[in-house]
Amino acid sequence: MSISAKDLDPAFQGAGQKEGLEIWRIENFHPVPVPASSHGKFFTGDSYIILKTTALKSRALSHDVHYWLGKDTSQDEAGTAAIKTIELDAVLKGKAVQYREVQGHETEKFLSYFKPCIIPQKGGVASGFKHAEAEEHKTRLYACKGEHVVHVNEVEFVRSSLNHDDVFILDTDSKIFQFSGSKSSIQERAKAMEVVQYIKDTYHDGKCEIAAIEDGKLMADAESGEFWGLFGGYAPLPKRTATDDAQSIDAIPTRLFGVSEGHPKPMDAETLTRELLDSNKCYLLDCGLEIYAWMGKNTSLDQRKSASQAAEELLQSVDRPKTHVIRVVEGSETVMFRSKFDLWPEAPAVKEPEVGRGKVAALLRRQGVNVKGLMKESPAKEEAQTQPHIDCTGNLQVWRVDGEGKTLLSGDDESRLYSGDCYIFQYSYSAERGEEHMIGTWFGKQSVQVDRSSAISQASKMIETMKYLPTQACYYDGNEPVEFFSIFQTLMVFKGGLSVGYKKYIAENELPDDTHTAEGKALFRVQGTGPENMQAIQVDRVATSLNSSHCFILHDGSLVFTWFGNFTSSGDQDLLDRLLDWIKPDMQGTRVQKEGSESEQFWDLLGRKTEYPSQKVRRVSESDPHLFSCSLSADLKVTEIYNFDQDDLMTEDIFILDCHSDIFVWVGQQISSTKRKDALLIAEKFIERDFLLEKLSPHTPIYIVMEGSEPTLFTRFFSKWDSTKFAMHGNSFQRKLAIVRGSRSLDKPKRRPVLGGRSTASPEKPQRSRSVTVASSRDRPRQRGRSPAFNALAANFEKPSVRNLSTPPPAVKKLYPKPGTSDSPKLISKSMAIAQLKSQFEKPAKTSLIPRILKGNDLKATSNDNSFSSRIEALTIQEDVKEGEADDDEGLPTYPYEQLTILSMNPVTEIDVTKRESYLSPEEFNDKFKMSKSAFYKLPKWKQNKLKMALQLF
Repeated sequence: MSISAKDLDPAFQGAGQKEGLEIWRIENFHPVPVPASSHGKFFTGDSYIILKTTALKSRALSHDVHYWLGKDTSQDEAGTAAIKTIELDAVLKGKAVQYREVQGHETEKFLSYFKPCIIPQKGGVASGFKHAEAEEHKTRLYACKGEHVVHVNEVEFVRSSLNHDDVFILDTDSKIFQFSGSKSSIQERAKAMEVVQYIKDTYHDGKCEIAAIEDGKLMADAESGEFWGLFGGYAPLPKRTATDDAQSIDAIPTRLFGVSEGHPKPMDAETLTRELLDSNKCYLLDCGLEIYAWMGKNTSLDQRKSASQAAEELLQSVDRPKTHVIRVVEGSETVMFRSKFDLWPEAPAVKEPEVGRGKVAALLRRQGVNVKGLMKESPAKEEAQTQPHIDCTGNLQVWRVDGEGKTLLSGDDESRLYSGDCYIFQYSYSAERGEEHMIGTWFGKQSVQVDRSSAISQASKMIETMKYLPTQACYYDGNEPVEFFSIFQTLMVFKGGLSVGYKKYIAENELPDDTHTAEGKALFRVQGTGPENMQAIQVDRVATSLNSSHCFILHDGSLVFTWFGNFTSSGDQDLLDRLLDWIKPDMQGTRVQKEGSESEQFWDLLGRKTEYPSQKVRRVSESDPHLFSCSLSADLKVTEIYNFDQDDLMTEDIFILDCHSDIFVWVGQQISSTKRKDALLIAEKFIERDFLLEKLSPHTPIYIVMEGSEPTLFTRFFSKWDSTKFAMHGNSFQRKLAIVRGSRSLDKPKRRPVLGGRSTASPEKPQRSRSVTVASSRDRPRQRGRSPAFNALAANFEKPSVRNLSTPPPAVKKLYPKPGTSDSPKLISKSMAIAQLKSQFEKPAKTSLIPRILKGNDLKATSNDNSFSSRIEALTIQEDVKEGEADDDEGLPTYPYEQLTILSMNPVTEIDVTKRESYLSPEEFNDKFKMSKSAFYKLPKWKQNKLKMALQLF
């Protein structure tokens, strides 16, 4: 569409050139810029144009244009806003998606720009109203709807405005009341409380009382009585019924209209396909709750304005103010629009413009010049693409799954995986909050379903025994993220398998067993970025497996060939040398083959010489993240959360963060244990449904993270992350209420449990060697040594009968925490702890797990020294004595029980919230706990906590 500059409003000059919001108000039929200080302030008598510009990971700019119509705006202003929006889109080269917004029925995307809400004020420029001037505070009643974004509408201050379904905010001069209908959800109440905070800060200078009123409490509660008194007294509320308007909108079938002379003309089409849309015309797709105006790329500005008028006509044919009008231009259609069609062809991949060496290579290629070597990717760009978002200096354990059992691997075996098997790994590493844990599964390409199911089941049980603190990861052979390779550091993947299930499958289907043997012939592709991330992957021993961008190792018994592609770098060749030295440390030499000058014997071992690719195999790139709220009943339902931040994660919900290369499932603490087990199923259904139509691989890596234990791998997608927000108890509404009332949290942040008793206050990161010299020992940058506590954990997983699985696991707690701390439950008996610790030095069977730095003479010296065990025994006995001692509560003030509970409407803030019970008087303590304080503190800490939870004091 070619448009003359004279047809475009000068107010839009330079619009959309940088990320952020730009707003114009229609004044005298022209758009006038609104200063940033007034963004979010709307008047009911005005019309506005809003441009949201987003910077994508591809460095391109994405545009969304909205025109907002106040309920008192004039038809002339509304029409001007619609027309000027099309002109703004023309300034943006026709790539913006345009939305019609009506006051009170805005889209969630629009409201997400102005969190927590917008509260339009009365007044306007051309509508005959005057802007409201500063005056004495007037009592107002607002209705709030929405679980993810809040629609706030001022309603008449009368009792009949209230109902059981919604949340209402009554803003008085000295107090703000939130009335929660009995049928409103916790999420709706929590979001409405954010509006209360906004009103408190905006209209009360942050100084006023807050009251939460529960529907049904009547006059029994003092604040409820005060609330109903403002309405003249309590009376039953009416039941609300669905409106005829909503029913009529839902009943409208999806229909396609052509636009002819500014009017919609129905089209006869049994099925909707892309071929029905002509690039020289405009069309309307009526979906009931949305009307899409599709504009062909060859249409003129006048045609597009005509299509906008036709959409308005279609809206007026049936009175439905809730319907949104969304205008899309050919080539920039939204996912929702494309999903309405049975057949929609895949858009061709958009190639980035050639620059630098790529541009030179392209020019030379057109002239027939060989450009091999010019297309290597710059080391800086490759390094940026392969940076792990996890500390790779931690402790690793690997188990091979065999049916219902698993075998702990040791030494180099844990770095040698088979594509016919499944594996479970546990990785513990240092993070800002202390020790973090990941328990993952790896499924080989040739593995059988029985082993895959068993791996998931056993990994889930491990996570459950660790109180869901670890992140759960699911990786598939060939689709591993850089984090997986960086955790293993040096890795070999062989064809074939060792499990009984794999062997049985091979025998039943009469397939050849290609399990790798030291004497057999094999071809390995070398990949990675350095000594901390290098792999040898066995591929089919044929010439088509070669690639000019990789190095390869061809193995035939004692004979070894190394092959270097023309696009490989010195770094790639160094990786090959390192891997070869690790695989065959005693090998005297290899037969070096360079691409283009191979020997006949080399090709004979590969069968014959054939064509092979030259493009390096890369993992799926990460895209801009999308957050979805999920619910799983008969089918998976998702709702996208636009412009998301940490506050959008509700403890009662499950969310999916989709960044294309990885799928994260976030599970709130209030989710039941039954629903927690559905997290992996939800991720698999999400990938299967592919809601964003992005062709997700069924083998996309999946992470399941629990609220309060989010790794940096997940939190990096949020602009700001405050880990203390999830240290609060209670549901989302109770947490928001505590914050609004001036208390930052309902409880102290939970201390992060650690392995080996290391302090979480200042975690020391282990030193790692970054030497790149070639040595036969091949010491890794991260030594795979384990602390005694870590080995005790491994022993417990291998022998479940050692401990009662109903008690907290030793994997994530100190063996003997002191009373009064968050780690206080006794985990295992003193004798068991000593036995486990001594076993690391006395049992020869565990020597494979001892750090390399302790091997040899150092190991003998350590194992013969009993001072370590003596110190541990003395320490545990001493702490056992302290276990039964009462907390020191002498001199503490006393408070009534009603003010100490976590649900108190008038809480005491100047207390230690981890020991609320200590502030009770002796008489009230006996009354509530049915025992004295001295008897209470002699109980095990886990039992104390259980009693406190029952009384809402925990």
